[in-house]
Amino acid sequence: MELNRQTAHELLDLLKNKKTTPEAILDSVHKQIQKSDKDVKAYVRLNQNKVDPKTANSRSVPIPIGIKDNMCILDEETTCSSRILKGFKAPYDATVIEKLKKSGAILIGNTNMDEFAMGSSTENSCYGATHNPWKLDCVPGGSSGGSAAAVAASEAIWAIGSDTGGSIRQPASFCGVVGLKPTYGRVSRYGLIAFASSLDQIGPITKDVTDSALLLNVIAGYDERDSTSVNAPVPDYRQALKNNVKGLKIGIPKEYFVQGLHPEVKNAVMAAIEALKNKGATFKKVSLPHTEYGIATYYITATSEASSNLARYDGVQYGIRELPKKTRKSPLLDMYDETRHVGFGAEVKRRIMLGTYSLSSGYYDAYYLKGLKVRTLIKNDFDKLFSEFDALIGPTSPTTAFKIGDKVNDPLSMYLSDIYTVSANLSGIPAISVPCGFSKERLPIGLQIMAKPFAEEMLFRIAYTYEQNTDWHKQSVNL
Repeated sequence: MELNRQTAHELLDLLKNKKTTPEAILDSVHKQIQKSDKDVKAYVRLNQNKVDPKTANSRSVPIPIGIKDNMCILDEETTCSSRILKGFKAPYDATVIEKLKKSGAILIGNTNMDEFAMGSSTENSCYGATHNPWKLDCVPGGSSGGSAAAVAASEAIWAIGSDTGGSIRQPASFCGVVGLKPTYGRVSRYGLIAFASSLDQIGPITKDVTDSALLLNVIAGYDERDSTSVNAPVPDYRQALKNNVKGLKIGIPKEYFVQGLHPEVKNAVMAAIEALKNKGATFKKVSLPHTEYGIATYYITATSEASSNLARYDGVQYGIRELPKKTRKSPLLDMYDETRHVGFGAEVKRRIMLGTYSLSSGYYDAYYLKGLKVRTLIKNDFDKLFSEFDALIGPTSPTTAFKIGDKVNDPLSMYLSDIYTVSANLSGIPAISVPCGFSKERLPIGLQIMAKPFAEEMLFRIAYTYEQNTDWHKQSVNL
């Protein structure tokens, strides 16, 4: 038995029955990393974590986990895969990291990502691109591509990512794993290095739905240090894992099945809908009329917040400091310019400039303020449907994974990869992506399920039922 290829809940059962040990699980994962990460490149750095035999028996979840490189881990380097944060060691643990450590989780290392989470392919990293384990010349999705690739390649049992516009769900779809974006406010963002503060949310990337529920149990909950954290009871999400969708009403947004959706993706999603129909769920075509404005609204909102959040990286307080060879303005301003010029990659610079433009005098009302108004309309569309339906369902991404380099020079095409995912972030609702098929080229396809705020239990119920009646999640990469 290859322990690294098991799910977390399977390993927990083995541990409970004393058929394996935490040391054996960790060793199996490390061996897989040594074997395959030279090709996948999921990790940017590994921790020298070892299981403490004195505490191993008392640990509730001693399972190896990968952490996206934008979450603070005390005294460990955290760089957001950006040159500008090279050498920065976090002075504290993010709340999510605190919770994982208390649960006994073994933090393997930091996974690669698009720089400051800005991208849909994990090509915008100062460490280079991560490769899709299913087909190494393809992208794993982004920005949590390293986390998704690590889980798909069995280089981690499960992983943590962050989702600003689909950055957990889209790579989960591309890599054939399960990715959950919880409700905004369900998981603390304290210690998450911000991209867009009103959109970012931390969530699990796992091999199956049961593991997703287990990991959300660990990381969810109110945190007084996070002003956006919601003080609401956290249920035991494992109780929602029931193979039963009889009587549930699920909407199919017609806007998610228009031109641009690849036929193989459409066929896989429609087959998934039929499978759920056969289990007793009822479906109806519905409309989210403001979907067409989702991408524009998202990129106005996200880039504006990024422009503000990334202003702090100036070479003064932390990260790199680059001194110019000659004075142009003043020593201080020149140092700012040179540090940001050298430290930020092309995509981050592009988004900072877009956001600064949207927030500038004379354009604030025309762009940012208008974007906020449309965001409200998008949220109202969802609220209206969730008053009638238990969930909405559709594709996670319009295509399967594309080849590395195909969209690097076409930002607009890259941005459209998120067309089905950004609305959940704009609305703050939870959404999950689960595997639902493969293309002819043997690339995974993802099914996205969305529910009303704090209805993660509904997502788990539907996703678990679908999973129990198909075997897509059992397909694995042989690396």
